[in-house]
Amino acid sequence: MQKPTQATLDKIISLCKRKGFVFQTAEIYGGLNGVYDFGHLGFLLRENIKRAWRNSIENDLGEIYTLEGSLLGTQRMWEASGHIDNFHDPMVDCKNCKKRFRTDDGSIDLNKNCPDCGIKNWTEVRNFNLMFKTELGAVADGTAHAYLRPETAQTIFINFKNMMTTNRAKMPFGVAQIGKSFRNEITPKQFLFRLREFEQMELEWFCSQESAMENFEFWLAKRREFYRSLGLNMDRIRFHAHGKEELAHYSVCCTDIEYEFPFGFKELEGIAHRGTFDLTQHSKFSGKDLAVFDEATKTSHTPVVVETSVGVDRLFLTLLFDAYYEDEMDGETRVVLKFAPHIAPIKLAIFPLTKKLEEPALALFKTIKKTVPNIQFDVTGSIGKRYRRQDEIGTPFCITYDFDTEHDNCVTIRDRDSGKQDRIAITDIMSYLTEHGVINS
Repeated sequence: MQKPTQATLDKIISLCKRKGFVFQTAEIYGGLNGVYDFGHLGFLLRENIKRAWRNSIENDLGEIYTLEGSLLGTQRMWEASGHIDNFHDPMVDCKNCKKRFRTDDGSIDLNKNCPDCGIKNWTEVRNFNLMFKTELGAVADGTAHAYLRPETAQTIFINFKNMMTTNRAKMPFGVAQIGKSFRNEITPKQFLFRLREFEQMELEWFCSQESAMENFEFWLAKRREFYRSLGLNMDRIRFHAHGKEELAHYSVCCTDIEYEFPFGFKELEGIAHRGTFDLTQHSKFSGKDLAVFDEATKTSHTPVVVETSVGVDRLFLTLLFDAYYEDEMDGETRVVLKFAPHIAPIKLAIFPLTKKLEEPALALFKTIKKTVPNIQFDVTGSIGKRYRRQDEIGTPFCITYDFDTEHDNCVTIRDRDSGKQDRIAITDIMSYLTEHGVINS
C-alpha cells in the first residue's frame, strides 16, 4: 500500500549526490554556493526536459525558429532593457559576522538580531544589482563594460530583425532559445531553486497588437498541457495571474505557473504579454528601426511580444520532488522516482539471473541499446537489490534474462511502479516499450 510521499529538500539533495544526479561545484575546494555540476543521470534528465520543451512549443499558429545567443552583452543593451536601473534586490549586511541578507524575502527582521551570529548590528539597506559585470579587453578603465546575461530573452530581441529577415519569417512567429543565464543572487537557497548560474528555456512570440491577447491565452493553454505531459501531479500546479501592483514595468499582463513544493507554492514559469516594450527600447537605444512593414496595409508597426520562460534547473528539481516516493514492496521500504517513462534518465535495465547467463543477456543488451541508448546492464547483487537500484533512479522497466529464456525466447519484464512482472517474447520487447511510452512510436 502506498504511503504518503515523504519528499523533503534534504532527502532530494541526498539522493542527487548519492546517485550522481547533482554535485556541488568545486566540492573538493569547499564548494561554490549557488552553482552545481550535473552528473550522468542529471545530464540525461535535463536533456529529456529540454527535448520535451522543444516538442511542447510546436504549434499551428506560426513557425518556431531557434537561436543560440552570446552570454556577454554590452552595457548599452542592458540599459535599454532596464536591467541596469531595475534589476536589483535590497540587501543588508551584518557588521559583526559580515553575512549578507536580502531584506525582501522574509528571511530576516532588521528589528531583531542577526540569525547567523546573534548580534544586532546592521548596515543600511541598499540596492544590489544582480548582474555579473566584467571588462572587455586588457584595460579596466570602465570604457568597455560588459555583463553576463541575467536572462536569455534580450539576445532574442536584439536579433529580431536578423531572425525575421534570414528566415523570411511571417508573423506571427516565435524565436526559441535554451541557454545559460547568470544572476549574482545575494542568498542562493533551496538547492537548485535559486542559483547564480542556471539554464533557461524561453520562447519569444511575435504577433500583432490586435491578436496579442488571443495569442497570450493560446500559450497559457499550451503551457498547461506541457506540465500535464511531463506527468506532474496537476493538483500541485496552479496559475497565478498578476495583479496590477505585481506586474513588471514592461508587462501588460502576466501569469505565473506555480508548483507546491514542501516550502510552499513557487514559480516555475512565467507567461507574459510584454507589449512592444522590448523592441521599442532597443530601437530607441540602438538607433535601428525594429518595426515591421505590413504589405497588406502598407504601414509599419512594432510587434507585440508574448513570452514563456521556464528554468531547466527549477523544473529538474520539481520533477524530482513530484516523482519521489517511499513505499513498501516485498516487505521492505524502498525509495522510488516515478518519472514518466519519456522523462526518466535511464529507460530500461537488463539483468542476467546469474553470472552464468551474462553472455547472452549482454548480447540482448547490446541489441536493444542500438534503439534505446540510455539503458543499463547490471549483474551485481541479488535481483531484488538490482531492482532497488533502478527504482531509486526512476528506471521504468527492468528485464531479467533467466534459464528459461534459453528455451522459450522469453524474458521477464518488471514494472517499476507496481512491481508487476510479465513474461514476454524477446521479439516483442520493442513493441512493449513503445506501448508503454519508453520509446516513440
